[in-house]
Amino acid sequence: MLGDRFGIKRFLLGGLALFGLASVACAFADSVESLIVARAFLGLGAACLVSLSMAVLNVLFPGADRGRALAVWSVAVAVGVPLGPVVGGWLLDSFWWGSVFLLNVPFVVVGFVLLAWLVPALPVDRARRADLPGIVLSGAGVVALTFGLIEAGDRGWIAISALGPILAGVALLCAFVVVEGRVRYPLLDLGLFTTPGFRWGGLLSGLTSFVLLGVLFLLPQYFDAVRGAGALEAGVQLLPMVLGMSVGMQVADPLHRRLGVKVVGAGGFLVMAAGLVIGAVAGSGHGYGFVALWVSLVGVGLGCAVFAALDDALGALDPGRSGVGGGVLQVIRQLGGTLGVAILGTVLNAGYRGSVDVGGLPEPSAEAVRDSAAGGARVAESVPDLLGSVRSAFVSGMSAALWVSAALALVGAALAALFLPFRAQDVEAERQFAAR
Repeated sequence: MLGDRFGIKRFLLGGLALFGLASVACAFADSVESLIVARAFLGLGAACLVSLSMAVLNVLFPGADRGRALAVWSVAVAVGVPLGPVVGGWLLDSFWWGSVFLLNVPFVVVGFVLLAWLVPALPVDRARRADLPGIVLSGAGVVALTFGLIEAGDRGWIAISALGPILAGVALLCAFVVVEGRVRYPLLDLGLFTTPGFRWGGLLSGLTSFVLLGVLFLLPQYFDAVRGAGALEAGVQLLPMVLGMSVGMQVADPLHRRLGVKVVGAGGFLVMAAGLVIGAVAGSGHGYGFVALWVSLVGVGLGCAVFAALDDALGALDPGRSGVGGGVLQVIRQLGGTLGVAILGTVLNAGYRGSVDVGGLPEPSAEAVRDSAAGGARVAESVPDLLGSVRSAFVSGMSAALWVSAALALVGAALAALFLPFRAQDVEAERQFAAR
């Protein structure tokens, strides 16, 4: 909203500067409290960068160029997710812990110069005013819902510490929707969702985040508890998924021009579902090469589906609403990822706890085993016969979670086939054509 009001470029530069300064503050934090505060500002800067960089794509790259720009942007975002643990793990093993944050600084400096030089001033909406009730209600609602979903993944859906925040979050967000329909300058323009491209593209992008973050939650635990990989090795073993996503996004660009976003989106969800089914059926009876194969398939499908969903959603935005639209898409994607972690985590825990054998163990040890597969592996160091049960139970729980993901991927394929258009709308290209 602020980007649309005062200028996207200005807030991109400000967000990048804040991200760099917060990185330095994190690196030299001398207490947990100061680190948490610095991390909050780091998140604030990142929020400007992610949502407003998407808005820049929509305005600067209309028509066929948007697809290529979106592919590059999506690959950069996708690569960053697992690359963080890999590079961070190496830095922690080799250098001072603050180097994890100082690594950001040279990229911030180069990015600031390039942004100031290459990105022009973009259209603004000077009439827009701050919607304080909307900011408070949406912020409180999202925080409460996110907290409740994370608690549900850890403590179960009926725990009061999970159910209470979830219900409060839903109530606050419902109040937010009511308020937004009545204020003159709403934080969230509900009219965005009257456009089929934004509505269905946003929903499908949320589904892709559900699967992506859910799988990224499952796999490191699998590599650790079942395959005995350390943190750095587990991060490296995620790379086939990243490569798959990169291939999927690059392939999706030429394919969508020939076949349309409907075919690319539905096909991506089907490939994703196929990879998830193979992973669910295979269990742990194969080597890492087989795991890399099905994980790569999931990545290729995700790359195609993400590309189609975002291309359809962004094309429906006019320049004056690009900042708000990009922010809404990021909220949808974040909530989708949170749901993925919470729901798949609950399915995993239920399957694991229902299968692991703790017979004959003293209660403290049994509780540690039931709490997580990592805890079970630690107990198994002194009770070797337990390790097989822990690994088998974890694979059982993970298989159930992968079946849930596969079912949702099939739902995504059906929605894409039914509601995505053959060609994505392009409001900015239409505006430029009309102005000639």
